[in-house]
Amino acid sequence: QRARPLHWLPHAKRVPSRDPARGGARNGGRPEAVPLEPRHQHKRESGAPSGSPERQEGGRDGDREPKVDPLVSLLVESSLEKMEGEKRPAPYEGLFADGHLILWTLCSVLLPVFITFWCSLQRSRRQLHRRDIFRKSKHGWRDTDLFSHPTYCCVCAQHILQGAFCDCCGLRVDEGCLKKADKRFQCKEIMLKSDSKALDAMQHHWIRGNVPLCSYCVVCKQQCGSQPKLCDYRCIWCQKTVHDECMKNSLKNEKCDFGEFKNLIIPPGYLTSINQMRKDRKTDYAMLASKLGKQWTPLIILANSRSGTNMGEGLLGEFRILLNPVQVFDVTKTPPVKALQLCTLLPYYSARVLVCGGDGTVGWVLDAVDEMKIKGQEKYIPQVAVLPLGTGNDLSNTLGWGTGYAGEIPVAQVLRNVMEADGIKLDRWKVQVTNKGYYNLRKPKEFTMNNYFSVGPDALMALNFHAHREKAPSLFSSRILNKAVYLFYGTKDCLVQECKDLNKKVELELDGERVELPNLEGIIVLNIGYWGGGCRLWEGMGDETYPLARHDDGLLEVVGVYGSFHCAQIQVKLANPFRIGQAHTVRLILKCSMMPMQVDGEPWAQGPCTVTITHKTHALMLYFSGEQTDDDISSTSDPEDTKETE
Repeated sequence: QRARPLHWLPHAKRVPSRDPARGGARNGGRPEAVPLEPRHQHKRESGAPSGSPERQEGGRDGDREPKVDPLVSLLVESSLEKMEGEKRPAPYEGLFADGHLILWTLCSVLLPVFITFWCSLQRSRRQLHRRDIFRKSKHGWRDTDLFSHPTYCCVCAQHILQGAFCDCCGLRVDEGCLKKADKRFQCKEIMLKSDSKALDAMQHHWIRGNVPLCSYCVVCKQQCGSQPKLCDYRCIWCQKTVHDECMKNSLKNEKCDFGEFKNLIIPPGYLTSINQMRKDRKTDYAMLASKLGKQWTPLIILANSRSGTNMGEGLLGEFRILLNPVQVFDVTKTPPVKALQLCTLLPYYSARVLVCGGDGTVGWVLDAVDEMKIKGQEKYIPQVAVLPLGTGNDLSNTLGWGTGYAGEIPVAQVLRNVMEADGIKLDRWKVQVTNKGYYNLRKPKEFTMNNYFSVGPDALMALNFHAHREKAPSLFSSRILNKAVYLFYGTKDCLVQECKDLNKKVELELDGERVELPNLEGIIVLNIGYWGGGCRLWEGMGDETYPLARHDDGLLEVVGVYGSFHCAQIQVKLANPFRIGQAHTVRLILKCSMMPMQVDGEPWAQGPCTVTITHKTHALMLYFSGEQTDDDISSTSDPEDTKETE
């Protein structure tokens, strides 16, 4: 049995057997098989004697239970424990595995962060490099991450998705070709270098590629820019396009007539001649302008890049492409007072101004026009048109320019509307606020009103909106979101009613006569027909006959509202305001407490005071009749009677 291998015993353990006589292992140190008790051995039934036939029969069959030496059993158990101890991992091995897991986790987290940081660092370096080129260049470069339509680099002629473009001449280049394009191509010149025959020496300035999609060749009358490559030419002044095959030497040297908007563009040659005349101390600009025709009415663009939906910056570039860049100003960088000095270089009563912004921007420009009157520059005062970019835009709606511009019509159509507009007058009013008190030494506050003055719930909504917009102006870039904020504060005031019992706090006088007020929460003094974002407040609805409100009759319309909910009903034409009356002068006395007030959307909180509204002056405006309604036709003055003539 000792000579047989151990694997034949299914339940045997290898235990070294020692010879007690020799003191060493028997059989040459080979392990001896020690039979153990089988795992599935049947238990001996209790009560069966050891010498019973069953026991003896089982012994014959080989199922007799073997006798195991206690010392061998002890050795087997110790060897089993040792083997289990070898299989059990050491404590430091588990810690080493956890360290690997932590290391890979850190790598998976830190590697993307490092790559992102490295990419942002490289991007910032490229931006600094581009800004350095932009600052030294004569082009009006602006970078973009994605062009809105298929674009090809003007230098390498490759298709590009991102790069830079000039918002004056329309060049589009890849980032790597920026320096080459800056040296190779010339941008629009606001003045000509040569003063000999300056007005008649203007030639086409052609730029190849990236022509407008719906443009046609001036020679063959076929569509240009239809091939997927850098092809065809465009003049940056007259916007004419021509095929590569149709371009001839005679066309390159042809005189430029400034195209469709020649009556709005200030030619570079004109400014060159003006500069020479000022050196000679001559100011007869009318003779110089006669060469440009009687229909020449140059347009000055004053855009507020921060108004309403923040569209002003994009509009500035589009106007620079169609007009002379010297005519386009950003009022956040160049105040209207300085920008309007360009009118003094133009013939008398010829200039027009397009204000791109909200009602507040329009009031800012009209204040600058009043300063021109104070300086004795009445002959250079321009007529003002409005492109509404604000939230309310009630003045632009009154003048026929719509309730808001969101790019639904191209900029070229806006210029056509300005050329077709008629001149009218607009009343402007002085609002004087005098604080009460025995020792009040402060000067009265003065405002200029174009639209309306109010005290009550609508002023409270404007005050809350203004306060939150000052804290986070980036959140108020959508016209719909702005109106939603107004709705929120209006709903809140319906529950709180902070302006209740206004009739007990104020006294109202119209043309010196005191008026008894019902239980109101707000009073609104109107100069124009629209209020609250497009609601005709004075006319109202129903069969009641009231004269239409006009903005040039020297009268103010005074109405009252019963609360924020009443204002909402008026705007959806479910209710009429409480009409108090019309007057040339309005006087309102606030006897106690603080009340919200506003003038043309500029709100503030006011204590006890006296508010006096009187007529100040007239402003020359442009009225566009393309979008007018029946009410607008009745409320508008006859253009022939009010048009300012030389």
